Amino acid sequence: MTTTSLNLISRPSVRPSARAHGRGFWAVALAFLAVMALGTLPSPLYPLYQQQDHFSTFTVTLIYAAYAAGILVTVFTAGHISDWHGRRRMLAPAVAVSALSASVFLIWPELPGLFVARVLSGLSVGVVTATATAWLAELHRAHRPDASPRRAQLVASTANLGGLGLGPLIAGLLAEYAPQPLRLPYAVLLVVLALALAGVLLSPDSRELPNPRPRYRTQRISVPAADRSRFYAALAGAFIAFSGLGLLAGLSGTFLAGTLHHPSRALAGTAIFLVFAAGVVVQLTTPHWPNRRSIATGMVGLLLGMGLLVLAAWLPTPSLGVFLAGGVLTGAGAGAMFKGTLGTVVTIASPESRAEALAGFFLAGYLALSVPVIGIGIALQQVSTRVALLGFAVLVAVGALAVARRLLAHPSPATTARPVATNPR
Repeated sequence: MTTTSLNLISRPSVRPSARAHGRGFWAVALAFLAVMALGTLPSPLYPLYQQQDHFSTFTVTLIYAAYAAGILVTVFTAGHISDWHGRRRMLAPAVAVSALSASVFLIWPELPGLFVARVLSGLSVGVVTATATAWLAELHRAHRPDASPRRAQLVASTANLGGLGLGPLIAGLLAEYAPQPLRLPYAVLLVVLALALAGVLLSPDSRELPNPRPRYRTQRISVPAADRSRFYAALAGAFIAFSGLGLLAGLSGTFLAGTLHHPSRALAGTAIFLVFAAGVVVQLTTPHWPNRRSIATGMVGLLLGMGLLVLAAWLPTPSLGVFLAGGVLTGAGAGAMFKGTLGTVVTIASPESRAEALAGFFLAGYLALSVPVIGIGIALQQVSTRVALLGFAVLVAVGALAVARRLLAHPSPATTARPVATNPR
């Protein structure tokens, strides 16, 4: 061992500067954004994969479900253990797994490769959403100790939903206007992920870890005893909100190319981007709305948006403009409804069981990314796209009306609602 290495070992640790925490904040935000972008990047490319490998729309839904399954595995096995082992130690491998997923997409653009890559992407997202959200809050606090936490909350929310919208936009534009449409988008994102991983490895992790470390356990789910019916209604509301987003993210390209006769990949990517961008804008512009107002507004927007999507498909000449307007309204409504239902869960759960209550909430949201899409895929084997979309919209409307009374009732004094900033974990 050299003298230099001995000096490095014996030198007392130096606390990272506020500037280092500031740089780390944006490095983690970039990693969060890139990982989420990969989660939806294939969406406008599915028709190209179908043309190449000749598989059905139902197979597309199974590929999308593989992603959600990967998320569910890590949400409950690894999403929470950065509290014990450190943020960087968990986030860096998760970003590396996302880069591995992009590599599989890049070198194996056939059907088996799609399944493998989607599972890897989901596994990464399940760790990154929880870990990056928590780390952003800590880095922001260390960088600006006297500032409001709202900046970290807004950046986390934007990286999360914004990444989900940015991925399809990048893929659609590159697929439409650049060569190698099934490889180039992943190559670009792989470079971004590599840069983000380097930034994460250099970012300070100042979290004080428990000593001794807790014994490993999976993430628990807890139901608040004080207001169980309202809690279950909030979970149903989250499921309804996410189902609209999942449907559009998973099948917009298929609807546009088939029913609406617009096969442009750039258009498919832009349509999905507008859906998620609308959800981001709603959350950024309504931070102080009470939960009931967010839920009520979100329900109206979601139902109007679904109605326009159905109308776009059922008009004598299917309308692209009506479809895009419906997608934007659906995204905005889902964003507001998600914000309000998350706030409801936060207010009715006791502090000691809040994380476990939120685990149940996010479980409902992530299930909604896959179950309705699989259902639509099955329905499309028997009925037309028009009928399947109409049936889905009816189910969404019935579900929203079923939970509206409970969610919009005035809360009891013990669970008075208050606005919260939202971050899907």
